[in-house]
Amino acid sequence: MSTASKIMIHEAATSLRALAVVLVLCCGAYPLVVFGLGQAFFPWQANGSLIDREGRRASPANAAGSRILGQPFIGARYFHPRPSAAGSGYDAANSSGTNLGPLSDKLLNGAADDPATKDVDESFAGIKDLTRAYREENGLAEGARVPADAVTRSASGLDPHISVANADIQVARVARARGLSAARVHALVEANTEPRGWGVFGDPGVNVTMLNIALDEAPR
Repeated sequence: MSTASKIMIHEAATSLRALAVVLVLCCGAYPLVVFGLGQAFFPWQANGSLIDREGRRASPANAAGSRILGQPFIGARYFHPRPSAAGSGYDAANSSGTNLGPLSDKLLNGAADDPATKDVDESFAGIKDLTRAYREENGLAEGARVPADAVTRSASGLDPHISVANADIQVARVARARGLSAARVHALVEANTEPRGWGVFGDPGVNVTMLNIALDEAPR
């Protein structure tokens, strides 16, 4: 066997051994260690931060939602989350954003269903449509500025938070629909506002799921 062949075999064997070590460490040991640490020290968070209808920690058997995943709410009695592009909206199995650029005509003006494609739902509410609907449902004047998160989708489509400004605008509608004082509803908004990450990252956000649960539990 030539020297070149021996070198080639040696290098191939070394590469295979390195591959085996990396596979064991990265695809076996590391995931098991992370999984074990999560289950040992943060079991609730590691299993989805599930909550029941009262907002308490729950098991999968009696879960009504997740503290860290948004879900749709409709009707004047509830605070509404930001729009979602995940599946038909807040579908945890189809997490995604729109992938549309800021100059996209579809993003700005939306898209209507094509009558020629009966089996394909092409309807897409654009920012202009969402802005108009948001103003109408919250009693805002035509031309009134609205928070950006009220008319744009998040990158994941599963963001459970809205901005404080968005929540403040919705207070009057929710209070009127529930027969509560605006001050009482605003206090619940403040109680469910989460601070910046680590005190410096991002902006404070209102957890819509937890806020709506608190509303359902609030005495009249």
